[in-house]
Amino acid sequence: MLSNRPLSIVVAAALGLALPAHARQGEPPANAPPESYELLQGDADRDARMTIPVLVEGSGPYHFLLDTGSQATVLSQRLAGELGLPAGPSITITGMAGTQLAATAEVDNLAIGSLLLGGLTTPLLDYAHIGADGIIGTDSLQDRRVLFDFTTNRITVSESIAPRADKDYEIVVRARSRSGRLVMTHARIGRVTVRVVIDTGSSTSVGNLALRRALKEKVLGQLQLESVTGHQLQAEYSLGQKLTIGAIQVENLFLAFADGPAFRELGLDKRPAMFLGMRELRVFQRIAIDFHRNTILFDLPG
Repeated sequence: MLSNRPLSIVVAAALGLALPAHARQGEPPANAPPESYELLQGDADRDARMTIPVLVEGSGPYHFLLDTGSQATVLSQRLAGELGLPAGPSITITGMAGTQLAATAEVDNLAIGSLLLGGLTTPLLDYAHIGADGIIGTDSLQDRRVLFDFTTNRITVSESIAPRADKDYEIVVRARSRSGRLVMTHARIGRVTVRVVIDTGSSTSVGNLALRRALKEKVLGQLQLESVTGHQLQAEYSLGQKLTIGAIQVENLFLAFADGPAFRELGLDKRPAMFLGMRELRVFQRIAIDFHRNTILFDLPG
């Protein structure tokens, strides 16, 4: 039930530096029972993020960004207009660089492969700022496991899988759920403990100012981040730190530092925290995120 007061959600994707990627068709995972998985061929966009085909009200397919840093599923204003979707109530959107009031549309049927979603009130954002027809956020993935296979640029969406399947991955990390996102709480950069959100909607890893102060890192320069809301945010950046997550070490970390409102909305602004973007995530062969079991699984490079 929606009240007259605007709702507030966080869509934390930000655009930044990117790595090239090449897509090719993959095969179903050998250990997955046929009824449990749905293969979706991913395409890499200009920022090395991954988009998947989605049907909206039976039309499409349209290219949607799969964003584990976004709380909500979003449509572009252009797509909502093309489909003539009925308008919903206004809603407050918080991106990495700013907050704004956004229109919404009512969606009766949204299909991600065989996963059918209905009765959605989706915020509308500018296609040019999203870089896609829409965003699949974590609100659509809470009972699912999403596998990003970076060697084939393939995404697999499946039901949450029993713990025995975790043995197929080299590293298994438990996380905590915060507003639909999974937060790893025992990561470190050097000697600094940092909370980490896997953010497949951003090419650039972004740390908060608490992390900037704790690292006492000499910055190399400044850059400008652009949020899916269209806001721009000045950030400082450093290069060369090492991120440790359990037995995982990601070296030569490119990290932007910014006072982004998304950190405050998620309660991640007081202590060191960061969104880990696709530049660093593509170091791995595979990453699986099981939202139902609050588990993140990694395969290391060969």
